[in-house]
Amino acid sequence: MKLSRRTKIGATIATASILALVATGCSSSAGGGTKVDTKTPITLTLATFNNFGYSKELLASYHKLHPNITIVSKIAATSDAAETNLFTKLAAGSGLGDIEAVDGDWMPKVKQYATKFEDLASADNKGRYSTFKTAGGTVSGKEIGLGTDIGPEAVCYRSDLFKKAGLPTDPTAVAGLLSGDWAHYYQVGQQFAAKNTGAAWFDSAGATFQGLANQYANFFESSDGSVVATTNPDVKAAFYSVLAASKTDSSHLQEWSTDWATGMAKGAWATMLCPPWMLGSIQQDSPKVTDWNVADVFPNGGGNWGGSYLLVPSQGKHLAEAKAFTDWLTAPAQQLAAFKTAGNFPSQVSTYTSSALLDSTNAFFNNAPTGKIFVNRAKAFTFVPFKGIHYGDIMTVVQNGLTRVETKKQTVDASWAQVVKEIKALG
Repeated sequence: MKLSRRTKIGATIATASILALVATGCSSSAGGGTKVDTKTPITLTLATFNNFGYSKELLASYHKLHPNITIVSKIAATSDAAETNLFTKLAAGSGLGDIEAVDGDWMPKVKQYATKFEDLASADNKGRYSTFKTAGGTVSGKEIGLGTDIGPEAVCYRSDLFKKAGLPTDPTAVAGLLSGDWAHYYQVGQQFAAKNTGAAWFDSAGATFQGLANQYANFFESSDGSVVATTNPDVKAAFYSVLAASKTDSSHLQEWSTDWATGMAKGAWATMLCPPWMLGSIQQDSPKVTDWNVADVFPNGGGNWGGSYLLVPSQGKHLAEAKAFTDWLTAPAQQLAAFKTAGNFPSQVSTYTSSALLDSTNAFFNNAPTGKIFVNRAKAFTFVPFKGIHYGDIMTVVQNGLTRVETKKQTVDASWAQVVKEIKALG
């Protein structure tokens, strides 16, 4: 699905790495007291996509606790590839990893197959998550997914371009400058554009629309799953308002495209909406840029973009061991380790008071206190939008519609009419 967490084309080559570890014995139990075999050598396959922050060192530390277990890490290049593989192997009844990563945006589709996954709820992990994260992995009282990360949003900006436009460059001052609603964010963008810096205010209408959409409880679908995208006036208003701002504010480069990556390196825009996991993409695409920073602010308050889960398919051969490993891998200490490795922000609420998180800085972003910033950003939103089985398809239709206008293939009215028609055709 386009514009979902970590769906960057060509971001990571699919790999499979085996930690060749010597098998011995050790005592252990799964979360909730399920007994596991501690002597027989076994292999567990962990299937994720792009970069979840699960380093070889982190996985090796689990082996030290469970010397009989060898971990095989299989990493798909994109969440699209992982999603296709998951549903193909579910239908086939075999071939899935012992532990499978699932993007939150396609978790609703996975929930339709809840009987094909193990219940991961246990006394050990009860109360670890905020209500919305637990609800996202639970269906009919069965907790089939344990949360990995969330995506509280801030604003990343180029201080050199701000300076060129006569705007403040200090992160605190930038946060003050951008505090307000979306109309205010666009208005500052118009002021920036008037300075003729040679750069746009934001990267694309699609990326901006995604951030706005995540601030509504029922944007595309009602809580019963019925589609309201064509009748909800907020959707049409967002579509038109983002494209109106795009005329002066956008670089018109579709997010995740090759041109977008090139534009990032060349300073084609001054601001972009950034959940924690986006920081890695920015650094990857503009490694020589020394002026990126992060402001503790987001238009209209707060929002969340992204977040995944780990699931244990029931077709696996080592269910107790897989459940125990999943429980361990999603625990607070391991989530903090993943944040340090890849910037994936923990979904475990107990970590938000941890000095390991609060004292974390990012050298590439001029030593921005990213731990404190994203803890604040996580506190800035109190819900995530309802996303049913049609969410991904609808977002793809809308994003395509925005792109048609930005690339001057259609007028706004014609593109919206096509969006409505295509959404209705989804059934």
